[in-house]
Amino acid sequence: MSPRDLVEFIRRQPWAVEATVSESGAPQAAVIGVVVSDTLELLFDTLASSRKCRNLRRDPRVAFVIGWDDARTLQLEGTADEPTGVELERLKALYFARFPDGIERAKTDDIAYFRVRPTWARLSDFRGAAPVVTELDLPRR
Repeated sequence: MSPRDLVEFIRRQPWAVEATVSESGAPQAAVIGVVVSDTLELLFDTLASSRKCRNLRRDPRVAFVIGWDDARTLQLEGTADEPTGVELERLKALYFARFPDGIERAKTDDIAYFRVRPTWARLSDFRGAAPVVTELDLPRR
């Protein structure tokens, strides 16, 4: 499994379960729409008033589960940031191509965008007689 394999897998999946850590240390999860760049940067939007936004601004660690419909699933862990300027516009173009309704959300004052750079991945494939599980440590950027 390579980073390119991860990009291709994520591009087939519009939804992810995203998990963050609350201020009290409790896990919090939500289903989100997600896109991925060619260099394995994930982007999602959320309300700035949401729990996930508050959590990520305080603690940028995040985890995802992506895919489950075809007996394959991807777990990712990484670090989030809020891109700005040219970087944000580049990533938003990817996001709006997949989620055109995001253009309307972008017009509000209560929207935030998070980029996630994965540091670890596990792809589990349950389609065969025996499960195939592959892990990959990714360089921190």
